[in-house]
Amino acid sequence: MKLKKSKGQISETYFIGSVLAVAGGYFDAYTYAARGHVFANAQTGNMVLMGISVLSGDFLQALSYFLPIFAFVAGIVICEILKKYCNRFHIHWRQYVIFMEMAVTLIVGFLPQGRSGGIDFDMVANISISFVCSLQVQSFRKIRGIVCATTMCTGNLRSGTDCLVRYFSEKEKKLLRTAGKYYGIVGFFILGALISSYVTGILGEKSVMLCAVALAVVLLLMFIEPEENIE
Repeated sequence: MKLKKSKGQISETYFIGSVLAVAGGYFDAYTYAARGHVFANAQTGNMVLMGISVLSGDFLQALSYFLPIFAFVAGIVICEILKKYCNRFHIHWRQYVIFMEMAVTLIVGFLPQGRSGGIDFDMVANISISFVCSLQVQSFRKIRGIVCATTMCTGNLRSGTDCLVRYFSEKEKKLLRTAGKYYGIVGFFILGALISSYVTGILGEKSVMLCAVALAVVLLLMFIEPEENIE
């Protein structure tokens, strides 16, 4: 099975990026629908809410916002460690990342909803998903040569619109194709959110395991068409 590579990396093909964008949208809708109406992908909201909680003196609530932020940072640190030390035995560091994402996602699927025995399982799940999303956003940053995120879409929407506006003034077809790539990833992200909303309504907290299946497809493709041990 051959996929067209981008700069020698299977992880930069549009197909892989599309699958990961679907997973990114799925994660965000899952944490909102099944884990307390929060978004675990981007941390800007958590930072704002943490500041509000600190100002109001609710330090326990502030901690609940700090932990996903910390998990996000920890994921980035772990990615860099894997990148530096784990390109061995013909296994690329991004393959370790995908495997770790799969493992954490499966664990989250077995966590019950709500609070039990003094443990807020929704908080644990959201922290775990924040960690998974940081692994993904740090490891998969290019698609067909463009800088692109698969777990959040604000930057993609800005970049796509910028290219579209420039196309109308500069008339370069490359700008139109680039805009299409960005908008396509945004579309796949929305598709993931739609699928997640539907499946979560049926399967509840276990619906996140469908993301593990998507990640398994990515991992399989990365073994069929191995990454070069660069980056």
